[in-house]
Amino acid sequence: MPEIVLNRNERLALRAAAHALEPVVLAGASGLTPALLKEIDRALNDHELIKVKVPGDDPEERQAFFVEIADRLNCARVQKIGKTLIFWRHNPDKDEVEEVVSEKKPARRKKAPGEKKPTARRKIRAGAKDRVTKKANFSR
Repeated sequence: MPEIVLNRNERLALRAAAHALEPVVLAGASGLTPALLKEIDRALNDHELIKVKVPGDDPEERQAFFVEIADRLNCARVQKIGKTLIFWRHNPDKDEVEEVVSEKKPARRKKAPGEKKPTARRKIRAGAKDRVTKKANFSR
């Protein structure tokens, strides 16, 4: 099966969502076995977005794992960081449909001069001449 291709915004949103996740599948030294593929498939059905930890010090071997898992399980390659691979596949059977790409937050607007929080100097100018301290009341 071909892998799912994501656009840049979808990939960035999924990378942000995966940041807090822990790896749910740990691959052993035996490599890419049918049992490992079955476990990754089950995890994708349950969680949609998963991290997989793979062994080995060879970057080309880890890249081959990354591509082959995505091709065999029809999932999207989100990110590869060292020995951690991140995959995503939408599960249409899930009751909750979560939006992958969120809208951008509106920019914060600057407060007008009258909306600013009053400082001690502004309070004095406004006529707040009495102030209360822990020990006593003072009048100016």
